[in-house]
Amino acid sequence: MTETRSVVVEREMPHPPEKLWRALTQPHLIAEWLMKNDFVPSVGHRFNLRGDWGGVLDCEVLTVEPNRSLSYSWDFAHDDPAYALKSVVTFTLTPSAKGTHLRMEQVGFRPEQKQAFGGAKAGWQQFFAKLEEVAGRAD
Repeated sequence: MTETRSVVVEREMPHPPEKLWRALTQPHLIAEWLMKNDFVPSVGHRFNLRGDWGGVLDCEVLTVEPNRSLSYSWDFAHDDPAYALKSVVTFTLTPSAKGTHLRMEQVGFRPEQKQAFGGAKAGWQQFFAKLEEVAGRAD
């Protein structure tokens, strides 16, 4: 078995879990902070995330616990194995005094995928900044 690495981003968000949940599960809101998509919060639903850079991620919803936890596969097919990625993204929402503690973990980066790992670390920070803004408007 190949050892893999994970990207973890945690942030206190000044919004209740319900608002963050909407931003994490409604396609038009996901498109604002992450990528264009055909997401449905239903276990087993297969969907795509389409990046502005032209890439397409093949995904499948793995868990849905409203206002608490969401996970989906995040697979990027590529001819070059260094860029092909099979991973799982999990969001965990925990109510806090300030709103919600949001934790995202993306698991599955192989040791030789330094560029993808670094890109995910930077990318998720940017996604979270947009997510916080979008959640503030999500009603």
